[in-house]
Amino acid sequence: MLKLKAWFTPAEVLKLVTHDNAKVLLLSGPRNPYPGKLGVVETGACADLLLVDGNPLENLDLVADPAKNFVLIMTDGRIHKNTLRP
Repeated sequence: MLKLKAWFTPAEVLKLVTHDNAKVLLLSGPRNPYPGKLGVVETGACADLLLVDGNPLENLDLVADPAKNFVLIMTDGRIHKNTLRP
């Protein structure tokens, strides 16, 4: 993903690897491994959420080190990592 920085803005890279890839999966018909809607955050949708310590729109390199920079990871409505302070 970081190799794309040479041709795209950080916002374009993030959209390409998330929203646009979800659209491609929807085109795969019965081979689509995800039931429900993709690319949106709403009830019944398949969504993974990441909270990054910093702004990846300004510094895309933040996503290169998820162990350090991802402070919250949620998949299928379950939290897998949460280092946020109360």
